[in-house]
Amino acid sequence: MPSSSVDLRPADTDTRVRPVGVVVIGAGQAGLSAAYHLRRRGFVSATGLDDGANRGFVVLDGEAGPGGAWRHRWRSLRMATVNGIYDLPGMARPQPDPCEPSADALPRYFAGYEARHELPVLRPVQVHAVERVDDDPRGRLLVRTSDGSWSARAVVNATGTWTKPFWPYYPGRFAFAGRQLHVADYVSAGEFTGRHVLVVGGGISAVQLLDEISQVATTTWFTRRAPVWNDGPFDREELGRAAVARVEERVRQGLPPGSVVSVTGLVWTPALRAAAARGALERRPMFTRIERDGVRLADGGFQPADAILWATGFRAALDHLAPLGLRAPGGGVIMDRTTVAAEPRVHLIGYGPSASTVGANRAGRDAANGLATLLAVGEDRQ
Repeated sequence: MPSSSVDLRPADTDTRVRPVGVVVIGAGQAGLSAAYHLRRRGFVSATGLDDGANRGFVVLDGEAGPGGAWRHRWRSLRMATVNGIYDLPGMARPQPDPCEPSADALPRYFAGYEARHELPVLRPVQVHAVERVDDDPRGRLLVRTSDGSWSARAVVNATGTWTKPFWPYYPGRFAFAGRQLHVADYVSAGEFTGRHVLVVGGGISAVQLLDEISQVATTTWFTRRAPVWNDGPFDREELGRAAVARVEERVRQGLPPGSVVSVTGLVWTPALRAAAARGALERRPMFTRIERDGVRLADGGFQPADAILWATGFRAALDHLAPLGLRAPGGGVIMDRTTVAAEPRVHLIGYGPSASTVGANRAGRDAANGLATLLAVGEDRQ
């Protein structure tokens, strides 16, 4: 297979600030969608261009290879069981082998996509900070990275959440003698064979991993609230619209995006019904304290444990945008579609309402259209 990235790495990246029209941060579904639509709107690779400082674009990706967060999914997550994948714009996915791990199939698809569309992806590059060069709203933004800096007219942020797992604080957490891990660190159920594992969290990942682990180990499931199961016919589109509407309302209020499961509920599958029959989905209220060999229960009892798996979700990876002061008092980022209200030169995609594969595709298109207008570049070429 040909290289999946256009090599943009100059020899003097440690000292040179490179001018560019748009920097896209992240090459997951949202970032690649934005790159595809930027090219359609007349933006081109940032090098070999006389006016690359105005209509050139580059994609900076922190991963060692294509695939975004899919590179890190647990091996037992197969194409037959992965939730709601949509094709990237302009290239359909090959028919998958249902038994193939998503961590293999989807990075391969992303690599082929980058190659076919000759997207200017530079990796691995860690973005440390995005800063204003001056107070002129029409001025440039400085993007500081592990591979030098870029001076950009605008930034599309598509960093997702996978790099920022959420670990809630509980008393005694650091006293536990067993193993603690987050879903982001999970590899396979086999490493827990014969152990007793506590799974904390009420989302899809929690119940999927309870299913797996309970087949080789004993488990106890803890959640803050009683889970809501969707027993009726599952209308994915209707529930998806309801979830997006709820998240959009929170974003308009300047609040952090909420959980999709809080709208859709948990959906029964044959595998989860089998897990329920094994007793793996008998939920208990959250424990009050973690102790050396287990946890203190809400009723005062004690549950011994060898491991605690925190399936407690992720937060938006936006720390590098902190110098811009984008967060509202409520802790979220107020946006008009994908445009940040406090900084129109920054678009957030794969965030809030677009934190899904189909939403990320649409957000990439919206961001490219908005930037083409803002920066007066090109026309959509059908």
